Amino acid sequence: MDIFFNFLRSDIFLTILFFAVIILFILYITSVINLKKLRVSYKKFMNKLGNGENFDEMLKEYIKKVNTVEAKNEEIISYCKVLDDNMKKCTQKIGIVRYNAFKDTGSDLSFSLAILDDYNNGVVLNGIYARDCSNIYAKPVENGISKYVLSDEEKEAINRAINNVKQ
Repeated sequence: MDIFFNFLRSDIFLTILFFAVIILFILYITSVINLKKLRVSYKKFMNKLGNGENFDEMLKEYIKKVNTVEAKNEEIISYCKVLDDNMKKCTQKIGIVRYNAFKDTGSDLSFSLAILDDYNNGVVLNGIYARDCSNIYAKPVENGISKYVLSDEEKEAINRAINNVKQ
């Protein structure tokens, strides 16, 4: 152990340490010079890629635009979901049945018309045609059922609307 401490105190150790520091300093200086050259080369390369403009700045600008578009897309998607929910409450299903209400009137001029939304809520209209008058009756429909007594034609019109049967 004493030999090691004596070596550390000797002039040879200090000389070796001095040269090591000089070599490390030279390596540091060459690294700094190479880094500077690399940065210059990188800037030239990026300008060449950007057709004279700084490619880094162009990329940053595009990234900002993409983020803006993504935010707008999220806004549009949420708006579309609200529209979809609202559309379910709009008239979506229609069923109609034409029939002859009275045997003496001739053709099928009476009708039952069901107009429903996606939740099967709406109205069923029943138009009864007679020779001397015509009457139209409306009955509310909730979840495909009316609290009023329905005729067979009204029930069929509701079923056609619910099942999306083509007339």
